[in-house]
Amino acid sequence: MNRILGIELRRSAAVGTTITLTVIGVLLLFFAEGIYFSDGWLQLAMTQRLYLALLWPLALAAGAWQARREGRANVGELFASTPRPRLQRTAPTLGVMTGAVVVGYLLMGLAGGLWIIGTARYLPVATFAVMAVGLLALIAAVWLGMAAGRLMPWLVTAPMLAVAGLALLLLLPGATRPRGWLALVFSPIYEMNMPDAFQDVPGRASASQAIWLTALAATAIMLLVSGSWRLRVAALLPVILGAALAIGVMPHGKRVVVGAIDPASKELVCAQGEPGVCVGRVHSGLLSEVTPQAREGLAVLAKLPGAPTKVHEDTTTFFPDAYPTWDDDVVLLRIEPGSDGHLDGKVVKRDVVSGAFRSPPNCKQPTSYADDAAATFWLMGQEPKADLLGEPELIGDVVTVWQGLQALPATEALARVQALRKAALTCSDGALLTGSPR
Repeated sequence: MNRILGIELRRSAAVGTTITLTVIGVLLLFFAEGIYFSDGWLQLAMTQRLYLALLWPLALAAGAWQARREGRANVGELFASTPRPRLQRTAPTLGVMTGAVVVGYLLMGLAGGLWIIGTARYLPVATFAVMAVGLLALIAAVWLGMAAGRLMPWLVTAPMLAVAGLALLLLLPGATRPRGWLALVFSPIYEMNMPDAFQDVPGRASASQAIWLTALAATAIMLLVSGSWRLRVAALLPVILGAALAIGVMPHGKRVVVGAIDPASKELVCAQGEPGVCVGRVHSGLLSEVTPQAREGLAVLAKLPGAPTKVHEDTTTFFPDAYPTWDDDVVLLRIEPGSDGHLDGKVVKRDVVSGAFRSPPNCKQPTSYADDAAATFWLMGQEPKADLLGEPELIGDVVTVWQGLQALPATEALARVQALRKAALTCSDGALLTGSPR
């Protein structure tokens, strides 16, 4: 058997398929739309699934191209005259083509994993389910392509399948509206784009997709080994039953994945010592980077009476809205790793200082960004710079307010900054350079 597999490996499209999927997959991960998986392992698995938009059609085409081999060699009638069952004759080719897509997908994941392995510490179980569904999707695709290639052994079959597969994945969301969950059943890429740091993929969603893809793979095998029209008609049974079961298992709600949050990823992991600095479990690998800069920011804020003494990661999520517990003594820090998976230390310090001027959730009268930024730079003893602003287009307004603070006596400027913080905490209207300090 090993000898047979070795021959198939050399003579089939397996090696070329692996190389193609790996190269295109890695290029997509790093260069398609930016690196959106730097938060962790689940984000990497979901990003891989998103790029099945191209890999799935390619697997279809690879299977169809491979299935043309008998037609190109004109040995179809010869093989059909042998007493060996078609499934037995096809098994080695199925094996190497299956291995080709599996290895290509895993190598793509390995490339992404090596990029974030230094900072990614949290590995939820959902990661393995999302990865497994991606593998199932490619296996089903290559088997379906082989079945189509055998039934339609034409030169145009492979490119036609690739175009049809891409069109199917792109058109499914629109075709299933307003039932978005239905697209999630049949599309392995739906709702997998730009995952949040605290994202989850419900187990029922992955189970539903796995059922559908397994049924699709079973239909493909039956079509591949069929020798009569009866068996080809019977091949529709697995896909019909699989679709019905998958639809029943999938949650019938809106934003099934987009609105799913993993509570464990939000659990705070804290650094040793004081003042306290804590981050969500998903970002625990960044705690050593956050802590020194966060403590520097707290030291700057110590100039203010009643200044906050702790820094916690802001674990706010949306769809539905969920906010961390509000505490005037705690600065909430939004952690957003760069494309390399690490943080900009200067931004962390600035965000901690500016976080003291944030208002509670649902505040209808928050302080202005220009005031917050000017107060932050005044406390830090720095002149505002556009590259250190979250909204660099407002640099002119920030500089104007900051210059006004600089022109005041230090005690009066400090009083106005303190009044701004009070206005932020109480959700009341306040401005640095107008009115009297409260």
